[in-house]
Amino acid sequence: METLEFIIHPDGRVEEKVSGIKGQSCTQVTEALESQLGTVIHKRQTADYFSAATEVQPTVTQTATRW
Repeated sequence: METLEFIIHPDGRVEEKVSGIKGQSCTQVTEALESQLGTVIHKRQTADYFSAATEVQPTVTQTATRW
């Protein structure tokens, strides 16, 4: 499940945590939000960021049989 979590600190800083998104596509998801929140001071990528995005492609096998 894809999750965005925001923590608003007493000093006004906003901490954003992204989970469940594999690969670098998380930056596309958060880009618009970050531009609205203000200046990004620090980014720390998680292991999910460095994982390959998973795409499921079905495999179809057909066998011709002569009777």
